[in-house]
Amino acid sequence: MVKTILMTKSDYLKYLKKQEVTGKPIVDKLGKINKFYLPLSEWIYSVYNKDGKTKLIGLSGGQGAGKSTITGILKLILKKKYGLNICVFSIDDFYKTKIDRLKMSKKTHPLFITRGVPGTHDVKLLNQTINNLKQKNFRTVLIPKFDKSKDDRFKKSKWQKVKVRPDVIIFEGWCVGVTHQTNLELKKPINFIEKKYDKNLKWRKIVNNLIKKSYKNLFNKIDKLVYLKVPHFDYIVEWRWIQEQKMKLTTKSKKTMSKTQVKEFIMFYERLTKHMMKNYSKISDLTILLDKNHRSKKMIIN
Repeated sequence: MVKTILMTKSDYLKYLKKQEVTGKPIVDKLGKINKFYLPLSEWIYSVYNKDGKTKLIGLSGGQGAGKSTITGILKLILKKKYGLNICVFSIDDFYKTKIDRLKMSKKTHPLFITRGVPGTHDVKLLNQTINNLKQKNFRTVLIPKFDKSKDDRFKKSKWQKVKVRPDVIIFEGWCVGVTHQTNLELKKPINFIEKKYDKNLKWRKIVNNLIKKSYKNLFNKIDKLVYLKVPHFDYIVEWRWIQEQKMKLTTKSKKTMSKTQVKEFIMFYERLTKHMMKNYSKISDLTILLDKNHRSKKMIIN
């Protein structure tokens, strides 16, 4: 067991080194694995180990909160330490194609051209993928991948291939587990985008109704939800900008956003992100509180 933990920590440090692409070092690496990642992995393993059936773990939090990095670390630990088959994907990978969003923007509301909010995901494909990953007579499952630098889905040849039935599925995304708002909460515009382009509340109401119905049914499939709580919305804008800079360094395409464009883009996510930050205790089974320096401060099992 000691040897396994040492190997896990070694692989963990190698993984983090690859994440430091912007030149900003990740501090207290060993402290983080001991205080957060190992206990969190043990908690996930205990959820799986109750009956040995495939478990769907949701991982939610605002843009730039670190969901992708944490997911990668959890996959590594759960595989190395516990010998589990892990499948990881993001709700972002299920964004509708640019053509489909264009059709939706013309038919339903112009704001649906921009990916992000509920309504811009292929929920039918998401449900089908989760069902296929859990099937007893397992066959290879293809999971889509989305190219954010091109704002469109990758070709099928680049999709993720899952050849073995997973023990744990980690389903991450900024709005995973989101709940609907009241009509009263929808009324007041929260930013410039809503004030100028959604004067009659049509966009907000459509998104809210989709959350009430198809997204609620989707999120009901989740066995346990982990939520990353950011200290303030302002940090999401800053951390999302860092994420964009990383993307510029790690993708072949240089079609990335400027800081002003990131601020405008985040407006599409603002309403539901703030709603989740306020009501996270109602949906989260385990909450990780982040500090202003992007570090895990405390872990709370709800």
